[in-house]
Amino acid sequence: MTELHQQLQGLWLPLITPFRDGELDVASLRRLVRHYAGGPIDGLILGATSGEGMSLSMGELEGLVSVVLAELTANSRQLPICLGLSGASTARMKETLDDTCDWPISGYLIASPYYTRPSQRGLLQHFNALADHAAAPIVLYNIPYRTAVNLTNETLLALAAHQNIVGMKDCCADRAQSIDFLNRRPAGFRVLTGEDAQTFDALSDGADGAILLSAHLETKTFAAIRTLLQQGNRDAAQAAWRSVAGLTRLLFAEPSPAPAKHWLWRQGLIDSPEVRLPMVEVSEDLATWLDAEIERRATVLQPA
Repeated sequence: MTELHQQLQGLWLPLITPFRDGELDVASLRRLVRHYAGGPIDGLILGATSGEGMSLSMGELEGLVSVVLAELTANSRQLPICLGLSGASTARMKETLDDTCDWPISGYLIASPYYTRPSQRGLLQHFNALADHAAAPIVLYNIPYRTAVNLTNETLLALAAHQNIVGMKDCCADRAQSIDFLNRRPAGFRVLTGEDAQTFDALSDGADGAILLSAHLETKTFAAIRTLLQQGNRDAAQAAWRSVAGLTRLLFAEPSPAPAKHWLWRQGLIDSPEVRLPMVEVSEDLATWLDAEIERRATVLQPA
């Protein structure tokens, strides 16, 4: 097993990328890392969907990795980091792997090619080519409602045989498919759910962990759900889940990560809720709902 094989479990955070006046907000980024480095997370994803990675230049992406690693080191927390990548051209993706091959990361989270809708044979060849080329292990990202193509379980099983493909972020939105793959996957191949609203079901079904935007908030509660399930305390796990289930819906009421950024801004963890076009900040109606929930949790619930 590679080191990432062993680390790819538990609660991973797909860190948002803070901006201010159109630029990477380094001060807010450092504040975020200090905050989460002290919590129960097991790894970080940088520059993926929640991090608005497709809006980042290569220079910004490299700066993001550098700042996060420096802040983790300063806080004596050595968390594994995966870099989120996506693209519709295999050749260009290989160039990106070359450009990042000496970055101090643990691996890559790579989504299926978007828009082009390749066949399963095409997907198999695409990911095998990237895995052959990559200097660090790859975690597959199956999210057909964004990429318009689903990695079938037969394709996933074929890809899982590659020694440089170590796991998957599962957002197929089909519980039957997910359970079938969990039952058939090879030993050691990690599966982390990325469906925030289905976290409890996925962990109950045997997923090794979760990659959750929602875990920016109530982080301890999200981490506790898996721990309690592992301990066989399903009732307590379900109670913990009920306390955050509504949050997973509220944070996706408008395109992510704008709602989460609004929340983090109100909490003072970032200096601006700014997102980059074509993303826009939350509507006035949603801002009102978010603010009300922030106040309710501050006065009624125990902080995470």
